[in-house]
Amino acid sequence: MENEMNINIRRAVKEDCLRMMELVQELAVYEKEPEAVTVPFDHFVESGFGDKPIWWAFVAEAPYASISSLSSPTGGDRGGLEVVGFALWYIRYSTWKGQRMYLEDLLVTENMRGKGIGKLLFDRLIEECKEKKYSGMAWQVLGWNEPAINFYKKYPGVQFDAGWTNCMINF
Repeated sequence: MENEMNINIRRAVKEDCLRMMELVQELAVYEKEPEAVTVPFDHFVESGFGDKPIWWAFVAEAPYASISSLSSPTGGDRGGLEVVGFALWYIRYSTWKGQRMYLEDLLVTENMRGKGIGKLLFDRLIEECKEKKYSGMAWQVLGWNEPAINFYKKYPGVQFDAGWTNCMINF
């Protein structure tokens, strides 16, 4: 999938993992938790591209010429293209709804935001849900992240559920 800005949306490949982890770190900084990313790189790669992958992703790539703040290419270089965003998901199962896509992360690097790249990625996720016949897609957004909340509000049918409390346990 490509648009008039020469942004290409494609499935992530193993060689994208370094750049994706750089973007994960950028997201952690944005979310005010720069020390929270503790996943080892090899584990990240194995989890997406090993014998039994548990996550999948789409990446958005742009020609270097359209990325003014990047002085040199980083991981994910594909012939003059740089990964500038990604959407990573996995499948969750709802006993009420069946298989659903769970969007773990949707990120566009800071200097490329506002150019429609997030919309291209999100639209591709919706397309994937329909192709795989998932019953829907779920994700979380931090309550203070107004830009993200406003982005999601543009999609018809998106529901914000304030009735649930997030829980977790770390080991």
